[in-house]
Amino acid sequence: MVIVIPGPSVLFIVGRALQHGRRDALMSVVGNTGGELVHAALVAAGIGAAIAASSVAFVVLKFVGGAYLVYLGVQAVRHRRDGVDVAAVVAADAAVAPARRPVRRVLTESFTVGVTNPKTLVFVAAVLPQFVDPDAGPAWAQILLLGLLFAVIAMVSDGAYALAASGARDWFARSPRRLERMRGVGGVLIGSLGVVLMASRRAA
Repeated sequence: MVIVIPGPSVLFIVGRALQHGRRDALMSVVGNTGGELVHAALVAAGIGAAIAASSVAFVVLKFVGGAYLVYLGVQAVRHRRDGVDVAAVVAADAAVAPARRPVRRVLTESFTVGVTNPKTLVFVAAVLPQFVDPDAGPAWAQILLLGLLFAVIAMVSDGAYALAASGARDWFARSPRRLERMRGVGGVLIGSLGVVLMASRRAA
């Protein structure tokens, strides 16, 4: 149940869907999930627990991740008019096709957001070890398996949010002005998420 509750990852993916559409949103789900898998690997190696227990490491990680989100949000607002053209609205059931961004760039941005999200790391470090069975084999292998299961469920859940948000965007995309505003909202959403992340307390 915890996975399906909207959190930083979901808000980032929704913001991406509103800015760039279904393709970028789904690619962002994949990249973000990659970051979660890194967290599971760190916990399995014992490094995640050390980071989660270190106040300095936690603060550094959340400020790096938060600042990166603010940067992405500002860039999104600055370029909200890119590709918005009345001539692109060709039919009642057509949407303005956003400029295709390189897949590598989309994946890199979303992976960076996922791997610098300290709340996911703390959650994984605190929860996954509780399900380790001492008699079922190496603890690190069990944690990796649990982390993979966590990532798969998160990918399905985040993907559903991506599809829902991009579907709403398709309606807004039938008007260049509405699309411009929606891209701006997506950028503000991502930037605000960065500010919230940087301002959040350890216990959050």
